[in-house]
Amino acid sequence: MDRRTFIKRGSALVAISGALDAAGRPPQQNSPEAPVDTGIIKDGRLLFPNEGFVPQGANPGFGGALNQDPPDRRVGFAILGLGRLSTQTIMPAFGRAKHARLAGLISGSPEKARLLASQYGLSESRIYGYNDFDRIRDEQDIQAIYVVTPNALHHENVLAAAGAGKHVLCEKPMAANAREAQEMVDACAKANRKLMIAYRMQYDPYMRGAIQLCRSGQLGKIKAIIASNMQDQGDPNQWRLKKALAGGGSLYDIGIYCLNASRAITGEEPLDVSARIQTDPNDPRFHEVEESVYWTMRFPSGIIATLSTSYANRGAKFCQVACEQGNAVLDPAYAYHGTRLFVDGLQNNGFNSTAEWKAGDPDQFALEMDHLAVCIRRDIRPRTPGEEGLADQKIFEAVYQSAATGRTVTLPRVEGLDTTRGPEPVFD
Repeated sequence: MDRRTFIKRGSALVAISGALDAAGRPPQQNSPEAPVDTGIIKDGRLLFPNEGFVPQGANPGFGGALNQDPPDRRVGFAILGLGRLSTQTIMPAFGRAKHARLAGLISGSPEKARLLASQYGLSESRIYGYNDFDRIRDEQDIQAIYVVTPNALHHENVLAAAGAGKHVLCEKPMAANAREAQEMVDACAKANRKLMIAYRMQYDPYMRGAIQLCRSGQLGKIKAIIASNMQDQGDPNQWRLKKALAGGGSLYDIGIYCLNASRAITGEEPLDVSARIQTDPNDPRFHEVEESVYWTMRFPSGIIATLSTSYANRGAKFCQVACEQGNAVLDPAYAYHGTRLFVDGLQNNGFNSTAEWKAGDPDQFALEMDHLAVCIRRDIRPRTPGEEGLADQKIFEAVYQSAATGRTVTLPRVEGLDTTRGPEPVFD
């Protein structure tokens, strides 16, 4: 990374921002009611109540993408699940994508699907129910399905999509457990279809810049990673607080960002995990899932990652990479927009200085959809394939095991870097 691109210098890092990650993923029609995510139709508009931790107006507009492919040359995606994340963030992102376009809607709510189809210029023939995969199989205009349902439903959704001969982009966490994740990988491999997990931060230029800088050695060897992702989870009736749909609590939903960032930055797989879970038994939100998790991971190179996540704290959303000669800090990190990257290190004059790296405010969802579209066209393995999600699922289980037993859990040693990832993404 060229330090001449750093345009803001100071003597210390700025304070942590309060930007928060609104990771909404909707339930199927027959799932327990989740009013925070499903939305209501009023006066011809689809509306969602405020979740509490999501600032009003938290989805500002972005500039359109340059050099977009003509619509008939883009890869067609069908969105499976039409909740908050799909309708407020993913569907608008198609307008900023270069190689991907919206080609279908899969929902258990025909009324909602008809409204959205009319807004996006889709005919009613491009509306499908959850049992319409035979029709979807015959639709050549749909090459990929983006699965945006609650975690516990990903398994059946991905297997259905692969069975229909479609490539799959699946929201994270990948599944409710490692066994299901492995079955998803196997099903897509058997169907000769690509499976990509939506680790959008690995396509964000700020995270990619931090990874490249820290691995380059410009700041010396990486010694430690300290990362936290916390938010105040609101409505106790929402699906994220129901174990049958969510799979887990704060670890699954937002702690995964800290876990995956640590693996992506180092390129390594951890040797062991030591964890503690803290849950307030009197808080009605946490009768089924955990509130807060604190864990450490040791990597083969000696790097120690100290990570934390919580559903009962509004403050911390950062990732700091501590190197021998400086630090790279993403703060705030993990949100859909507004990521900031600061770097400090020893300069020639012997004094430390801090610089902020700028890369605009790109649409992470457009970037990840475009990446899969390019992979489909060129027959390339995605940067974050199913194996990447499977690795995180296995570590989840080790974290829970360590917390339950009070002991460090040893993981199988994995040699090499980026063993679960495809080539570096190219955005053209």
